[in-house]
Amino acid sequence: MAKLGFPFTLGVASGEPAPDGVIIWTRLAPDPLGQDPQRPGGMPDTVVTVRWQVAEDEGFTRIVREGTARAERRWAHSVHVKVAGLNPATEYFYRFSVGAPFAATASPAGRTRTAPAASSLAPVRFAFVSCQRYEHGRYTALRHMTDERPDVVFQLGDYIYEYGKPAAPAPGRYVRKLEPPERACETLHQYRNRYARYRTDPDLQAAHRAVPWVTVWDDHEVRDNYQGTLPGDGSDPAAFRRRRAAAYQAYYEHLPLRVRPSDSGLQMYRWRPYGRVADFLALDVRQYRTRADMLGAAQERWLMERLAASSARWKVLAQPLFFARRLLPGPPPHVSTDAWDGYPALRARIANAGVRGLVVISGDVHNAWAGEIMADFADPSSARTGVEFVGSSVTSASSVTDADAVLAANPHLKFFDGRRGYVMCTVTAEGWHTAYRAVDFVDLPGAPVRDVAGFTVQDNRLVPDTA
Repeated sequence: MAKLGFPFTLGVASGEPAPDGVIIWTRLAPDPLGQDPQRPGGMPDTVVTVRWQVAEDEGFTRIVREGTARAERRWAHSVHVKVAGLNPATEYFYRFSVGAPFAATASPAGRTRTAPAASSLAPVRFAFVSCQRYEHGRYTALRHMTDERPDVVFQLGDYIYEYGKPAAPAPGRYVRKLEPPERACETLHQYRNRYARYRTDPDLQAAHRAVPWVTVWDDHEVRDNYQGTLPGDGSDPAAFRRRRAAAYQAYYEHLPLRVRPSDSGLQMYRWRPYGRVADFLALDVRQYRTRADMLGAAQERWLMERLAASSARWKVLAQPLFFARRLLPGPPPHVSTDAWDGYPALRARIANAGVRGLVVISGDVHNAWAGEIMADFADPSSARTGVEFVGSSVTSASSVTDADAVLAANPHLKFFDGRRGYVMCTVTAEGWHTAYRAVDFVDLPGAPVRDVAGFTVQDNRLVPDTA
């Protein structure tokens, strides 16, 4: 067999940290944007043995776990290794290697960190990001986020965008090219190449290489505004179900997830505990959605039981969509039915469940917001039952927002900023602090990062940092 090129063009990643282990990931792709659907990533139809190692030091002189994994064409030669038997709240390094017929055989080394033990009261530093449309700009925000060395990153949806290149792109928005041809994703091959295009970005690779991620999806991982098994545009549901299955498979193949997709879908809602300080509840707001229900009965039951059973100081809902009410200007004032405003009864059940330390982290709207969750959003005097932090996009452009009008119509919303960026949170058993970071531009590399705003949480209210 002829020699193949460097197989680790898409980098390495870790995710789903637990107190005793993590998932480590890579995908063999010597030709990451290859156009032959029968040879994803330029790989032959063979099973490749991939060696992996986990060490306590970056030089790999103290190896604590090692083994082999099978990279198969069925899963685009991706590798997901469940590493167990590690110590809690500990930094580790990992790497992969392969033999012939590859010309170069060693991956770059990644760094990861396990979650703290169940009894731990150690502080947790985490970042969250969302909406990273490749064509719209550079991932400089991710580079700055990585420099802060959080314990874990939550990616809250729209990891990719399924769109093709518009016939007439808006000026200044389409600043990077997708894989050729630049068409909307519908097939497994197209979704694979879209993820591969994103994963060749050096800043995204660096962010995955440096810190474990926990991801949830929104709609653009499949199709804009889809609901459950329906495409949302009146097109053939059977064809859409095939498209959704392809999209879910490609999502799994390119991210460090613990479970594989099946014919019925991909299990995405899950619990990620961080000691006694924070319980992170990652939600799936798309796969089970109908016009009447966002989460589906099984997921809602799981969520309410987890919230009731949690003894952690903070219960964090990690999900993509704006949770608090957001009246938008216009005659008459209206709300987005694609967000939690479209499901007010479900939201009220969560907001009024008597949860101490409820925090929602969100994305989707390409702007940064912060607000308080109310028992009854129609009654300004009702009790505050939690808080919400909404992150801006990494790159995805947004439409013009009349922020002053929105803030005036929604007194429970306390902050807005329209720049791209990320959010960094420091959480302890005694308190919560959130810092918003932003970059001034994304059309060129090298944008500096700046502090935009900061808030502490006190009795379900937001207290801004003093100047």
